[in-house]
Formats: sequence, structure tokens, C-alpha cells
Amino acid sequence: MNQENDTSATLRSLVVLSRELGREERQLAILGEGNTSADNGDGTFWIKASGSQLGTIDEGGFSLVRMSNVQEMLAREQISDPEVAAGLLAAQVNPAHRLPSVEIFMHAVCLAEGGASWIGHTHTVSINEILCSHLGAKPFMGHLFPDAIVVCGVAPAVIPYVDPGYVLGLAVRDELHRYRTSFGRNPKMLLMVNHGVVALGQTPTEVLNIMLMADKWARVLLGTYALGGPRFLSQEDVLRIDSRLDEDHRRRRLTGS
Repeated sequence: MNQENDTSATLRSLVVLSRELGREERQLAILGEGNTSADNGDGTFWIKASGSQLGTIDEGGFSLVRMSNVQEMLAREQISDPEVAAGLLAAQVNPAHRLPSVEIFMHAVCLAEGGASWIGHTHTVSINEILCSHLGAKPFMGHLFPDAIVVCGVAPAVIPYVDPGYVLGLAVRDELHRYRTSFGRNPKMLLMVNHGVVALGQTPTEVLNIMLMADKWARVLLGTYALGGPRFLSQEDVLRIDSRLDEDHRRRRLTGS
């Protein structure tokens, strides 16, 4: 398969993933909320264009950008909003494409430094009910059932609320570094307080699975608080489930890898 066909296949799969995340009945994203991206394998990546809606998006709702341009902006000590706007225009492979999402910096960091090939970001209602509370991401620091460990990892990465866009990209980079130092691996799920959730996957299927399981996790958490509070698994149990060979096999089957 030539590069042009590879590109088309990646974009088609990204459209399918985006529409799955944007299904109204799932309450993961409404209107123009959320965004998705995918590594194109040639130093570029596809990202949802600003203002596109995940539930109804087509191939025209994405922009192809050069990773090196975005990384160059992230390497600067400071950058103004007009400089960001000009930099994003220069990063586009095709100037006719629509302007990429403001979250391009977060996506670039997760793709280039987070070990992911596919990214999904939503403002899931159930998750934000918790992230927008006084507890923030704290309830997600413990696990309640094995499936969340298998799909979402031993623990989520967490970002306090920061300004979306360039500043958020820098904060995500710092948190990925902290997480790798603590856990010796990259996270599968990133929680942004007062904002939403990010799934970092190797396949579109893995991104969707993480999002759906994170939604279930949040719903179960909310239910436990109505009945006296959550009863978390011990860290020993969490690590045991994470390292079991049968669970690793199930994890690989679920991600399609």
C-alpha cells in the first residue's frame, strides 16, 4: 500500500472513531466538544478541525499538520496568541484545510511523547460530574473493579485546570514525564480537572474502549457515593490484576493488537 492510501485509511478510521465518540446517546461529547487525532506515520498527524462536531464529522472536518512545527512552538519559552495562530497556519500540510483544534498541543505531546498513535478527548458527562466537584480527580486514584485496570491502566495521569491550548500542552508534557518516572510506562488515560478526559491508544478500538470504560468507572463511582462511599481495591490487588497473563491476553484482544 502506498503512502497516499495509508493516509486515506488513517483518516477514514479517524472519522469512524470520532463518530463513535460523538454518538449523542453516549453523552461523551455534544456540539463541538472534544477532539481526536491520529499519527500519520510520516512526521504528520491528523487532528479534528476547530468547530467540527465529532458525531457528524467527515473527512473534511480534519486537518493534516506537521509534528515538527508544533514541537518547535512547544520548545519556546513563551509564545503569544498571534504567534500561535501563525504557527498553526504554517504547520498545516494543506493550507486549504480548516484550522486545527486549539488542543493541538496536547495531541502533539501525547502522540510524540505519550506512546500513543491514536488520541480521543471528550467532555464525558459522568466523568465531569466528578472532575468538576470539590473532589476533582481524587476518586479515580483508586480502582473499584478489574475491567478498569485492564482497559484504563493502573492509574490515570492527572492535570489540574489550566488554560486550554499551548499552556495545557506544556502541562501534559510535564505530567507524562512525572507519570513515567512513577510507573515506568505511559498512561492510558489522562484526566483534566474541570475539563475532561483523554484516551491514549495504539488503535482506534483501544481509544474507544478506554472512553467507554472510563464512563462506566465514573458512573460506578457516583453510585458508590450514594451508598456510603467507594470500597477501593488494594494496591496489591491492582498490581496483581495488571500483571496477570490472562488479563494481558484479554487486554491485547480488546485493543485489536
